Amino acid sequence: MTSDPSLVGRVSIITGGSRGLGKEMALALAEAGSKVAITARSRSEDMESTLADMRKLGGADCALGIAADVRSYADCERVVAETIGAFGALHVLFNNAGLGLQVFTDYNGKPRSMFWETDLEPWNALVDTNVNGVFYMSRAAAPAMIAQRFGKIVNLSTNRHTMLRLGGSSYGGAKAFVELASRTWARELAEHNVTCNVFLPGGPVDTGIRKVALPDGFKFNPVSIMRAPTRWLASDLSNGHTAERFVARLWDEGLPLAERVVAARESGIELPQIM
Repeated sequence: MTSDPSLVGRVSIITGGSRGLGKEMALALAEAGSKVAITARSRSEDMESTLADMRKLGGADCALGIAADVRSYADCERVVAETIGAFGALHVLFNNAGLGLQVFTDYNGKPRSMFWETDLEPWNALVDTNVNGVFYMSRAAAPAMIAQRFGKIVNLSTNRHTMLRLGGSSYGGAKAFVELASRTWARELAEHNVTCNVFLPGGPVDTGIRKVALPDGFKFNPVSIMRAPTRWLASDLSNGHTAERFVARLWDEGLPLAERVVAARESGIELPQIM
């Protein structure tokens, strides 16, 4: 493992950090010497197991687990307050918590229903989590980052073609919002030395938590692809990078760092292009 010395003692929050992508990111930062608060809607065996694994890598005082629902702004404020209370600061926020596309489509891309047939409860739950949850956590975290004139907000997203799947307009629309908001927030935060970027795996990842039938020949990326770019995004090595989109699958540890960053950064669109 290679990481930057700036990660030692750096404080991060990872929402939805008890399993899946969030767990892998938390382990990567704990191993690098960071202090990490992970959230989940409730304390569970998954959370306790992840906290134990983090402490094995980073020491007894590196990990904090907080039961919180990102759909509640009061909970998001509490997550920030408890993290700062435990670790003395907040430097990085990874907005990872979210509901997946599989609520509305299967892995073959077949929609479970079209938008006019969609049940309102799962639609509202997804939008409330994937849109409001990202906004609430970012709004709660930004003042502390602005006050210390340093911080990094990283919002998890998905492939652009995934945003256009039939039946998945709630999921795709939520991720499109996150990317547009990230670009705007980056501009609003620039004068305060706080950055805002988008981060995505770049394809389906084997997190070990999916319980669905997969089509023949379907292949996952290993969840470990999240580790190295997570450490880079949280470190001083990514200072100055903002309003950018990074794909974990394209991060190549065999390249020099500058070339790694270029390879993993997807080109932006000069002006918003909706259709």
